[in-house]
Amino acid sequence: MTTYVWDYLEEYAEEREEILDAVDAVFQSGRLVLGASVAGFEQEFAAHHGTEHCVGVDNGTNAIVLGLQALGVAPGDEVVTVANTAAPTVLAIDAVGATPVFVDVREEDYLMRTDQLAGVITERTSAIVPVHLYGQCVDMDPVTELAALHGLKVLEDCAQAHGARHHGRLAGTMGDAAAFSFYPTKVLGAYGDGGAVLTRDADVAAALRRLRYYGMEERYYVVRTPGHNSRLDEVQAEVLRRKLRRLGAYIEGRRAVARRYAEGLAGTGLVLPSNAVGNDHVHYVHVVRHPERDRIIERLKDYDIELNISYPWPVHRMTGFAHLGYAEGSLPVTERLAKEIFSLPMYPSLPPHTQEKVIEAVREVVAGL
Repeated sequence: MTTYVWDYLEEYAEEREEILDAVDAVFQSGRLVLGASVAGFEQEFAAHHGTEHCVGVDNGTNAIVLGLQALGVAPGDEVVTVANTAAPTVLAIDAVGATPVFVDVREEDYLMRTDQLAGVITERTSAIVPVHLYGQCVDMDPVTELAALHGLKVLEDCAQAHGARHHGRLAGTMGDAAAFSFYPTKVLGAYGDGGAVLTRDADVAAALRRLRYYGMEERYYVVRTPGHNSRLDEVQAEVLRRKLRRLGAYIEGRRAVARRYAEGLAGTGLVLPSNAVGNDHVHYVHVVRHPERDRIIERLKDYDIELNISYPWPVHRMTGFAHLGYAEGSLPVTERLAKEIFSLPMYPSLPPHTQEKVIEAVREVVAGL
């Protein structure tokens, strides 16, 4: 049987009755769009973070799009982020008509080089989007301090960091707003697409609710543009309400998998994940590093192990972003990582015997290089 980076079937088998009960509860409610399940999840997710407002949207990409628009980012603005991220982070900036501007990432943990931010801020800069990558947080103090100095907004990209903490503060509580994805692979994942934006600002929350619903505050009457059809689905919201209660268990399961990798792959020559100072890592993906990455992945197929790379192409070097003008070598760490990093299977229901199979195979393959 092939081992993949992510699989939900064992988790579903354990939670099946609760998931099906969530679906049935929505279907019997008489309200399929923006009903009690979305409202309930918004209240509960906000309360989990100690934040006043949560607005559910249809996916994580639109969480960034609507979040930026609600914060006042406009066409012609510049938004600073990183290129070592999933492309949707940058596509969302492009979607609002802003120009993405990149800083590099740190060698040791692949997170934003906050010391480079000051050097790229211009009169057109309106926001910073720090990406809490792979399950741990960017050092947010330099980000928020610089933003305050220059009058910039901060939108945290928390798609990979549900439940992660930085010096005790939850991801999603340190900026002006925070965008989350509930894609099925996430630490808190739905059974389909979903997203949300957190904020403490009532005006931002009101703007988000208009933005997700055609720019309307009342049915059929548009009060402000732009407007989108970007609503969190009732079924996914109810599923997420049930799964939110298990978030702590999901995180502990991921940490147990990470500990087994740390023990089993020590001394192999792989660069294993490291925790940044002050971070509580939730291990969304387990990214390791080796200069012979491509050979390792290819040889592991002989063991029926299919691995993933997060991410094989730096965003700034993709042809779709060639117009930004970033030459090869402009973000050296990001570009080097793209040639060396790969992800091992990581999900809380990963059976220990399956993980041991992966560890043994990786050790054999690396030793044979």
